[in-house]
Amino acid sequence: MDIADVYVSGVGLHLARRMPVGEVVDRGIADLRTVRRTGMRSVCVGEWSGPEMAVEAARAALRGSGRVPSDIGLVLHAGTWFQGHDLWAPASYVQREAVGNSCLSLEVGQLSNGGMAAMELAVAWLRSDTGAGPRSALITTGDRFCLPGFDRWHTDPGTVCGDGGTALVLSRGGGFARLRSLVTVSDPALEAMGRDGDGFAPAPLAARAPISVAASRERLVKETGLTRLLERLQRGQRAAFDRALHEAGTKASDVAWFVLPNLGRPKMDAQFFQVLDIDPERTTWSWGSGVGHLGAGDPFAGLARLTGTGALRPGQFCALISAGGGFAWSVAVLEVIEEPPPAPRFDE
Repeated sequence: MDIADVYVSGVGLHLARRMPVGEVVDRGIADLRTVRRTGMRSVCVGEWSGPEMAVEAARAALRGSGRVPSDIGLVLHAGTWFQGHDLWAPASYVQREAVGNSCLSLEVGQLSNGGMAAMELAVAWLRSDTGAGPRSALITTGDRFCLPGFDRWHTDPGTVCGDGGTALVLSRGGGFARLRSLVTVSDPALEAMGRDGDGFAPAPLAARAPISVAASRERLVKETGLTRLLERLQRGQRAAFDRALHEAGTKASDVAWFVLPNLGRPKMDAQFFQVLDIDPERTTWSWGSGVGHLGAGDPFAGLARLTGTGALRPGQFCALISAGGGFAWSVAVLEVIEEPPPAPRFDE
């Protein structure tokens, strides 16, 4: 996407309490072999719903951005899993609790790529109106992964899901980081990776509870072949990565930080470190391995971590890298142009 005059002006994060992997094993939540294979150190486990945590993150992002409710013209909320109520509009809840205005609010799907999909929509909206109206958009994500429907350690083997909310404020006219590029590549032929082979169910969890994506993944592997499937996944991620760097006018060697999904270490190696030739020390993995996969929120959570620790400095480039079922891959390249505002983390 050709981008001009779009900036990140605020970022926020709310994480649930971290549960060390030793406690996970002691409580019989997952066995030692499963835990060790992921390379995780801990995972965020809480009682708040995804939208409640998103509200806390949104309040922090708005404070840091210096924007007021009248500045916000669009609210987008993305969640991967159940949001706490049936037949409910969580984006409207976030808008009510964190913003309190009457602008357009929408919920965005696309699973783990939902945050970046919302970013695509927000950027398009910001660029579509150059008048005197609101010049900022608020994006939030939030998920709580829990039984009976979701087993954070076993529903998606190799991915350990954590509970948390994130937020990002995008603005025209200024912010601490300029959005240099944003690219999304999709391959809908891979949507079957998350579709149950038993047909379409009449209601949520009617096929099985807790959900397991292992069976559908194994079916696709049999149909496609493991090598071809991995090549396809890696090709999509690489295409988004290369295009984003090209459109930003920079190279991977010029990027100071890569914000990656918080997946188990084998998946990180196969999908990111190896295929993109990224040094783990230049990524958020060491932190993410103590948090877990926050559904749609990993890119914004990692950015909040970098701003909160002072790791991001003016003049640096930072790449947000995301992927989600469907299948879709997104990469955004940011150029830090001024000292980021503090990004406090709110833990339960």
